[in-house]
Amino acid sequence: MLVLTIAGLAMQAQLWLSDTGFRKTSNLRDAVLAQRTQNDELRARNRWLEADVINLKHGGEAAEERARTDLGMIGRSETFFQVVPATGDNLVADAQH
Repeated sequence: MLVLTIAGLAMQAQLWLSDTGFRKTSNLRDAVLAQRTQNDELRARNRWLEADVINLKHGGEAAEERARTDLGMIGRSETFFQVVPATGDNLVADAQH
C-alpha cells in the first residue's frame, strides 16, 4: 500500500511540477488564446480590405478619391491652387512698403 501511495504522489508531482505537465498545458492554452485573438483581428482587417477592393473595382468615385489623396492627381476640368504660407519675415517686410 505504501508503494502505491508513493507512486501516486510521484505521478502527481510530475503532473503539477514538471515542464511537460500542467504548466506546459496552461502555457499552450494562453498561446492558443493569443493566436485566436490575432486571427480575429486579421479577419476583420481582411474583410475591410476586401470591401475596399470591391469598392475600387466597381466604384469610380473610390478610385478617383484614391488617385487624389494618394497620388495627388487632378481632374481635367479642375484647376489646382497651391497655397504657400508666408513666413513671418516676409509679412513684416511687406507691411513696411
